[in-house]
Amino acid sequence: MTDALTRDAFLDGRVQIWQPRTGYRAATDPVFLAAAVPALPGQSVLELGCGAGVAALCLAARVSGLALTGVELQPCYATLARRNAAANGAELDVIEADLRSLPPALRARRFDHVIANPPYYAAHGPAAADAGRDRALREDTPLADWVDVALRRTRDLGHVTLIHLTERLPDLLAAFHARASCTVLPLAARRARPARRVIVQARKGARAPFTLLPPLIIHQGDSHPGDGEFFTDRVRALMRDAGALDMAATARA
Repeated sequence: MTDALTRDAFLDGRVQIWQPRTGYRAATDPVFLAAAVPALPGQSVLELGCGAGVAALCLAARVSGLALTGVELQPCYATLARRNAAANGAELDVIEADLRSLPPALRARRFDHVIANPPYYAAHGPAAADAGRDRALREDTPLADWVDVALRRTRDLGHVTLIHLTERLPDLLAAFHARASCTVLPLAARRARPARRVIVQARKGARAPFTLLPPLIIHQGDSHPGDGEFFTDRVRALMRDAGALDMAATARA
């Protein structure tokens, strides 16, 4: 089994993650997601579709004392999430379930924060060669259902934080409409490039006006001059130093 896995470092080695050598592999998106969650010590966090646990464990590395719960549909990834939590000294309660039919005990709970990185690819698109990757990335459950479940599991004035493709922003805003106030942070690979992804943060029951923040630029320069990351200073602080991406503070600036 170990031969089929790699052990990968996140947050400059603060978090070590076992994940499949082939199939769905976490990259920067769960790190961005974790950085954007305005969680405080002692609060509760639910991740829908937690995969191998990267986002939840990156969040735990930044904020101590969180009560973390993950929901994962695929048993192999749920097993990895539990293994990764133990290896990183974090407490993460992983529940194997379809988010459309959560166990009654979980449906009775409300969380301070709900986070998710919903599948990016359309249900009718070409299938990935690896079945686990295909299931992790294909939108079998409609995006509106992800939002609905997230809001139902969030306490009043709690936060839902999602990362997704920019082209799905209209669908996300429609799903949150009249149920939460939304702040959107576009993520652009470089200056003068279109933003391909967005972080959407919604506060349940709040009535603040919609806020669109300036894009977060990920890489320096116009192109990669060679091998390496070439992150901007702000993104390097997130990716390497477990920094926080304070969307509320950015909105106030």
